Amino acid sequence: MSDASVEDLVTAKPSRRTALVGLCTTEITSWGVLFYAFPVLAPSITAQTHWPVSVVAAAFSAGLVVSALVGIPAGRWLDRHGPRGLMSAGSVLGVVAVVAIALAPTLPVFVAAWLLAGPAMAATFYPPSFAAVTRWYGPDRVKALTALTLVAGFASTVFAPLAAALDGWLGWRGAYLVLAVVLATVTIPIHLTVLRLPWPPAPRHDTDASPSVGAVVVSRGFVALLAAVTLGGFAMYAVVVNQVPLLIARGMDATMAAWALGLGGAGQVAGRLFYSPVLARVSAVPRTVAVLAAGVATTALLALVPGPPVVLVAVAILAGMARGLYTLVQATAISDRWGAAAYGRLNGILSAPVTIATAIAPGAGAVIATGVGGYPVLFGILAVVCTAGAIAATLTSPS
Repeated sequence: MSDASVEDLVTAKPSRRTALVGLCTTEITSWGVLFYAFPVLAPSITAQTHWPVSVVAAAFSAGLVVSALVGIPAGRWLDRHGPRGLMSAGSVLGVVAVVAIALAPTLPVFVAAWLLAGPAMAATFYPPSFAAVTRWYGPDRVKALTALTLVAGFASTVFAPLAAALDGWLGWRGAYLVLAVVLATVTIPIHLTVLRLPWPPAPRHDTDASPSVGAVVVSRGFVALLAAVTLGGFAMYAVVVNQVPLLIARGMDATMAAWALGLGGAGQVAGRLFYSPVLARVSAVPRTVAVLAAGVATTALLALVPGPPVVLVAVAILAGMARGLYTLVQATAISDRWGAAAYGRLNGILSAPVTIATAIAPGAGAVIATGVGGYPVLFGILAVVCTAGAIAATLTSPS
C-alpha cells in the first residue's frame, strides 16, 4: 500500500467523525428551533394575537406536509450531490422562515411563513442527515446513525425549556427572533464547513445488486414497508402529543404529566442505546416487527393501566423507548433491504407519508378522543393501528 493510501485511511475517520459531530449539533438545533419550540410557544401565540388555535396549529402542520412533499426531490438531489449544498440552503431558508414567523403581522403571513419553513425542514431534519451518514459510513452506518439520533434526541430537552424561558422574557416574537439567530449561527457555518467531505459513489455491490428505484417503489416489500412505518409512526407520534391529557384523565396533575412526558424523552435515548448492541444484529424484517410490537404493547398499557402514577410514568418511559427504537428502524429500513445506492430517493419517498402522519397526528388524536369518549379509548385505537403496522412489517422482505 502506498504512503498516500495509508494517509487517506488515517485521515478519513477523523473527517467522518467531524461531519458526524457537526450533524449531531445541527440536528439538535434544527429540530429544536423548527419543531420543538412551536408547542411551547403556541399558547402565547394564540393568547397574544387572538388567532384561532386550530389555524395556528394547522399552519405548523401544513409546514410539515410541505416538508414531506419536498423531501422526495430532495432525496434525489442527495443521491447525486451529497448533503452540503442542500443542508446549507435549508439552514438559510430556515432562518428566513423563523424571522418571518416572528414578524408576521397577520395570520395569512404567519401561515405563509410556516409553508416556507417546510422546505427548510425537508433539507435539515433527519432524512438528509441519515442519507449522508449512510453513504459516508457504509458498513459502520448503524453505530453512526445510533450516535446521531441519540444526541439529536435531546433537542426537546434543550430547546423546550429555552423557548419557554425566552417566551417569558421576550414574548413569543422575541423568542423566535433569538432562536433564528441561534439557528443561523450554529447550522449555516457547520453545514458549509464540516460537510465538505467528498461524496462517495454508491457502493458497487449495491449498484449491481439493487433493482431500480421504480422497481423497488412498486414492489410488495416497499409498499408493505410504507404501510408499516406510516401506521406505526402515526400511532407513536399521536401517543406523544396526546399523552399529557391521557395522564391528566388518569388523575395526574399537569406538572406530573409533563414530567412523565419528559421522562419518556429520556426513554427514547435509552431505546437508541439498546438498538446497536442488540437489535442491529437481528435481520431487518423481524427487527421491524419487534419494534412495532413494542409500540403496540406500550400503547395498550397506556390505554389499560389506570394507575398508580409511578406505574404510568414507568409505562411512559417504556413508550419512549419504543419511539427511540422506531426512529432507528426507519433510518436503516432502506439500506438494510435495498442497499445504499438510491438511499436518498427511496428514504425521501418512505419519509413523506410518515411526516404527513406526524403532521396530522395531534389534531386527529384529539378529534378521535372526543368522538370515542376519552383518551383511554383513543390509546386503545392507536394500539390497533400500530398492530396493523406490525402485521404489514412481516411482508417487508425485499425479495
